[in-house]
Amino acid sequence: MAYTHEVQNMVCVKKGPNHGPAPIPEEGKWVQSKEIKDISGLTHGVGWCAPQQGACKLTLNVKDGIIKEALVETLGCSGMTHSAAMAAEILTGKTLLEALNTDLVCDAINTAMRELFLQIVYGRTQSAFSENGLPIGAGLEDLGKGLRSQVGTIYSTDAKGVRYLDTAEGYITKIALDENDEVIGYEFVRLGQMMEMITVKGVPAQEALKKATSAYGRFADAVKVINPRVE
Repeated sequence: MAYTHEVQNMVCVKKGPNHGPAPIPEEGKWVQSKEIKDISGLTHGVGWCAPQQGACKLTLNVKDGIIKEALVETLGCSGMTHSAAMAAEILTGKTLLEALNTDLVCDAINTAMRELFLQIVYGRTQSAFSENGLPIGAGLEDLGKGLRSQVGTIYSTDAKGVRYLDTAEGYITKIALDENDEVIGYEFVRLGQMMEMITVKGVPAQEALKKATSAYGRFADAVKVINPRVE
């Protein structure tokens, strides 16, 4: 350790009280985190790239400072889907500090990692007050049946009005309009369930489509039905 001449000539004053770190809530415990292995928790964070063309929702499950589970969901940028594939491979098995200082391929994912790091090290995780935290695999619960991200895609113009394309229920196939041409409901397909029936259970495609199709709102009362992607 190098010291300047001025410091070398100073009188030594002993340190009195030892002010340790404030305890943070972690998985049902209060922890004084002094090393990276003291950090545990599951949490989510959102990041964005510089031009804000796309966004990333990142979910990490950290146990004893090491990332044990990662869920990377992206929106709005086609290239980011491939970045997510690489980032998911990179993240697991790394310590929080390693992950924070690793290039996760896309700025949006790197920004999400930064936001998560802050939540985790400050004790602001989703599992802060859950005894022993959440098991590895808890990240998949956000995806629901069929393991698909919750995506909402709604488009509109002043000239032609609104078009529902995707909601939490699924892929919108038809929009129901009343006598005033106002939306009163829609028909949708649960794509995750449909593909699971086809690829896992061997159900014929048309039958699977029918089983996975449902409606919301006053769809049965429609005066007019339109295809939002065509009409």
